[in-house]
Amino acid sequence: MASVVFHIDVNSAYLSWTAVEQLKNGAGVDLREIPSIIGGDKKSRHGVVLAKSISAKKYGIRTGEPVVNAFRKCPGLVMEAPDHKMYREKSERLMEYLRGFTTKIEQVSVDECYMDFTEIAERYPSTLDAAFLIKNGIREKFGFTVNVGISENKLLAKMASDFEKPDKVHTLFLKEIPAKMWPLPVGELFMAGKSSVDVFKKLEIHTIGDLANAEPGLIELHLKSHGKMLWEFANGIDHSVVHWEPAEAKGIGNSTTLAEDASTYEEVKEVFTALAESVGRRLRKAGQKACMVSMEIKYHDFQSMSHQMQLPKPTNEDQVLYESACRLFLEAWSGEPVRLLGIRTAKLVDAAQPEQLSIFDIEVPKPVDEKHKRLNAAMMEIKKKFGEDAVIKASRMKK
Repeated sequence: MASVVFHIDVNSAYLSWTAVEQLKNGAGVDLREIPSIIGGDKKSRHGVVLAKSISAKKYGIRTGEPVVNAFRKCPGLVMEAPDHKMYREKSERLMEYLRGFTTKIEQVSVDECYMDFTEIAERYPSTLDAAFLIKNGIREKFGFTVNVGISENKLLAKMASDFEKPDKVHTLFLKEIPAKMWPLPVGELFMAGKSSVDVFKKLEIHTIGDLANAEPGLIELHLKSHGKMLWEFANGIDHSVVHWEPAEAKGIGNSTTLAEDASTYEEVKEVFTALAESVGRRLRKAGQKACMVSMEIKYHDFQSMSHQMQLPKPTNEDQVLYESACRLFLEAWSGEPVRLLGIRTAKLVDAAQPEQLSIFDIEVPKPVDEKHKRLNAAMMEIKKKFGEDAVIKASRMKK
């Protein structure tokens, strides 16, 4: 039986959910129909763009850029602050609705999941009929829209859901790759970041098709294992499965209440450096690697929130944990002073088990090289013998 995987992605989730909530409370304007963003503090205009409307995108506004830049591009821009508690509630209701179709769901972020439809596909006239039933049902029941991608594997389902938006259903089956995926710019391939695209340009690889038909050894020579993975993706090769069963292993994490509220990203990064070292050390000591990282914030007014993401492959390396926590923080930070920060890991696996690359909607953190692995191991031994403060990285020393 051929596998059938759906990828469900809420269209501009934070903005859509905010718009739906405002309309429910009597708002006269739909944020989705005007140049608008979800970002940081309205008065100070600090923080980054977390979500944008289609008309805001036309001004060149990008997710992740500073809010102040967005206002330079569009002075009449409307901005609303994020409400992560409300987003979690919307997400939970969405997942509850989807579980009415199948319990084989892997949620990879607050607004995105995979569904294994293999065993129940025969209940519907076609997979397209099932996808439209889900998509239209979400719009009618909740008032926001989703894209649904359909394929034989997670990679291609994810790629399909990223085609034309919003409120669309797309297929990308293996037989459709040459016509639908290969003509696309190589930068649109899942997990192909800017640095990888720069290398491809030097190799005169401009489309996904160019990469798919390139010599895999040449790509691996320039981009190591990440290059091999991208070449496989370009050819639609993906062996990951929908992980729908609850993880058995409990997580490992650490948090700290700050002596003084942190109000800048530079201060936050210093705290995350220490936390990542602590969590990484505990993971290695336990012989575990984490498949998921979450970041926790408690603001100066004691409001709390957390944000999590899947990792491309299990890790217990400090640098990967640090970079992941920083990325999550920038996505979620309202710009308000922070009283507490935390890093937690979940979906733990045995560190000795063979690694298999998986598919998740994030950029791959830069791999930790052997030199830094040996350095981390040496620091761990010193701390074990002489205490936690016996040795620290120079970057953590007070200026």
